[in-house]
Amino acid sequence: MRRFLFLMTFGLMGAGILISLCVWQVQRLAWKQDLLARIDAQIAAAPTPVAEAVEPQFQRYAPVEAAGTFGADHIRMLASRKTTGAVHRIIRPFETETYGRVLVDTGWLPDEVPVPGAPEQRLTIVGNLDAPNEADGFTPEPDLANNLWFARDVPAMADVLGTQPILIVLRDAPEIDLGVTPWPVDTAGIPNDHLQYAITWFSLAAIWVLMTAYFVLRTNRSPR
Repeated sequence: MRRFLFLMTFGLMGAGILISLCVWQVQRLAWKQDLLARIDAQIAAAPTPVAEAVEPQFQRYAPVEAAGTFGADHIRMLASRKTTGAVHRIIRPFETETYGRVLVDTGWLPDEVPVPGAPEQRLTIVGNLDAPNEADGFTPEPDLANNLWFARDVPAMADVLGTQPILIVLRDAPEIDLGVTPWPVDTAGIPNDHLQYAITWFSLAAIWVLMTAYFVLRTNRSPR
């Protein structure tokens, strides 16, 4: 009887913990889906001037519109796209008429394709503010001699190009073809693995219950 009670108690406690973890992940899934929906709505909203999206507080993903001119310099950043392979993001300085000089991620080019020159005329761009956190301890230092970067380190890029540490990811430049393919902000890169985690915890709970039942039945059938 003691062995039976021990197995039942141990089994129910373990199953309860695993099921509670499953429920928690389901709750997190609902929270993440709501968050992604709100971010998608923010990304697609009508653009505002840069100053309104930066002050008094920086609003990541906020849609902005700015008029001004591109600088002649640029930064190439090595990246990868699933359907293309190795590509380069082209990041340029942009002198806005109302908020000074900022960074603009204009889009991507296939590897080995020459970077087109910057347009000289005044134009209006539409994009979204972003603050990517891509650099970590394993990211190589930028190869400044060959103008090749391996992560969007906004403060460092702003220092090199002489801009404010503000990045606009281009969505559209309706007045001109910049010679690159825009890579606009979206929520595809935001992880949402809570459903997989919930399934994993539920599966472990089911296995735990089955194993508990097996040991309980085996104990009952064992000779005294």
